[in-house]
Amino acid sequence: MSEKPPICNYEGSDYQTSFWDQADRAYEDAVEAVALKRLLPSRGKLLLELGAGAGRNTPRYSGYERVVLLDYSKTQLQQAQSRLGTGDRYIYVAADVYRLPFVDGLFDGATMIRTLHHMADAPKALQQVRSVLQEHAVFILEYANKQNLKAIVRYLLGKQKWNPFSAEPVEFAALNFDFHPRTIRTWLVNSGFEIQRQLTVSHYRMGLFKKLIPLKILVWMDSMAQLSGDAWQLSPSVFSRNLAVGASETAQPGSFFKCPQCDTALNDTPPLLKCQKCGQEYPVEDGIYDFRLEALN
Repeated sequence: MSEKPPICNYEGSDYQTSFWDQADRAYEDAVEAVALKRLLPSRGKLLLELGAGAGRNTPRYSGYERVVLLDYSKTQLQQAQSRLGTGDRYIYVAADVYRLPFVDGLFDGATMIRTLHHMADAPKALQQVRSVLQEHAVFILEYANKQNLKAIVRYLLGKQKWNPFSAEPVEFAALNFDFHPRTIRTWLVNSGFEIQRQLTVSHYRMGLFKKLIPLKILVWMDSMAQLSGDAWQLSPSVFSRNLAVGASETAQPGSFFKCPQCDTALNDTPPLLKCQKCGQEYPVEDGIYDFRLEALN
């Protein structure tokens, strides 16, 4: 794996509008909401939303006192601000998942939805997530499943070259990866997580089903099929509830950010955070903390 994996950047993208608001994806959004409701703790203090984008899922984390929205794209975070506001409950952070700008053991919860499939080095990303979580924190992960029924049928009919049963990820487009469930489970365990529950999601992600079956019925059908997740994983999307295990630090009261360049704790002093060790500066503009080293240097 590369020391500095490439980053998928949605800067300037209208992803929320074009992919969700204007496209026929009410079904996908609704079944993801069902899965999150089943897996999320009923309450918590501080949640890290990795790959938050424009904040589509953020209102679903109402049980947490505060939510940190993290995305590499600053324009995505600006869209989230316009949807959610700039009150004390939300903290907006532009940063690289491979170099998270938080002290160890800060969060008691985290989610990563529709984000891991952009990770060229997924194990490194998962290890970073574990480092900023307290022991017994809950991490909800969604990933794109290469071992889905459509891929299996296409492979058996000779219409697809890559093997859906093999362990390695498949990059079907630039920085878009599908993963084998067994591989994801191995990476999670190796990163310090205990897998508590799996849900299979978006079983009926086909235009024909959406056209013929009313949305409420289709969502109900999927909600029932999700319960098979611990037995087998054959859907295009899989959700996993994972518990951070093993001895780990808990952040000291008052500590929050760290320098992603040298890992030194930072004083939270907007409009500029300066590392006292390496001298790197991080601006805070319009309520968004910017820790993207490539963009700043």
